[in-house]
Amino acid sequence: MKKLLAGTAIALCATSGAALAGGHGTTSACLITKTDINPFFVKMREGAAAKAEELGMEFMAFAGEVDGDHEAQVEAIETCIASGAKGILLTASDTSAIVEPVERAREAGLLVIALDTPLEPIDAADATFATDNFEAGRLIGAWAAATLGDEAANAKIAMLDLNESQPSVGVLRDQGFLTGFGIDVVDPSKWGDETDPRIIGNEVTSGNEEGGRTAMENLLLQDPEINVVYTINEPAAAGAYEALRAMGRENDVLIVSVDGGCPGVQNVADGVIGATSQQYPLLMASLGIEAIAQFAEDGTLPEPSEGLDFFNTGVNLVTDQPADGVPSISVQEGLDRCWG
Repeated sequence: MKKLLAGTAIALCATSGAALAGGHGTTSACLITKTDINPFFVKMREGAAAKAEELGMEFMAFAGEVDGDHEAQVEAIETCIASGAKGILLTASDTSAIVEPVERAREAGLLVIALDTPLEPIDAADATFATDNFEAGRLIGAWAAATLGDEAANAKIAMLDLNESQPSVGVLRDQGFLTGFGIDVVDPSKWGDETDPRIIGNEVTSGNEEGGRTAMENLLLQDPEINVVYTINEPAAAGAYEALRAMGRENDVLIVSVDGGCPGVQNVADGVIGATSQQYPLLMASLGIEAIAQFAEDGTLPEPSEGLDFFNTGVNLVTDQPADGVPSISVQEGLDRCWG
């Protein structure tokens, strides 16, 4: 069984939080992320911890050893139930397999909010606070196509995805990118079944730099003339860039990504990444903690954004090479806003 990384767990409490629990003790909340090394999840933890401290709540954070460590997340849910927590914020590694443990938590009276990664089905959680991940992918796809212009018809595209279990966040970004680029998707609920000859192949990265480098190397073996690279996130993009640089191809390949963390936006400034879609994980997590506090006080459930089945925490395309018809913000604005 894989080790649950509870060593990063944080306990924060203040006497001002007692009122939130209706006079029956301090409200407790849990954050469960895929890993504790990805900067995106580090920022989530910072945002949740800061908001919990502000509200006088106890707070615990858990993470798996690697992206895809489903067993560790199940153990963490059980720990949160046993601890008497009022709610769980969850970025699921396996968005389908986690549904049963989540159901046990909800039956035990906990509010469960999916952060960034919707569960499958999405209503398996009480609420979802997330980037519109399809839109994040669509923006970088549309930007890449517009930047290439007529040459988009001759593109050779490498798809660097997350993992084989195809969590919803990875599917949405992948399918959004292809849609934005103008490629027909066969089944929008999964990636890898497309027939467009411009797609050289899909490889998984586990969302980290080493995985991105290996995935890029594998796809370059299939076609050394790849000139567009979609990446699930910026650590994977950094790895892909290193593989391309080793072949002397770093200056003639267009890399796009999603996250908008400060290192990733700096990579846009440095020309490593052409454009990235910026998310706001600190906002996601802090809003989630506020929702747990409100639920503990009076049972109020979070409401989705109008016309959506989740609460949209926003996304912006970051680039210093704007393309006609694709809204974007500058690298400087991206640096000013990373990560909110």
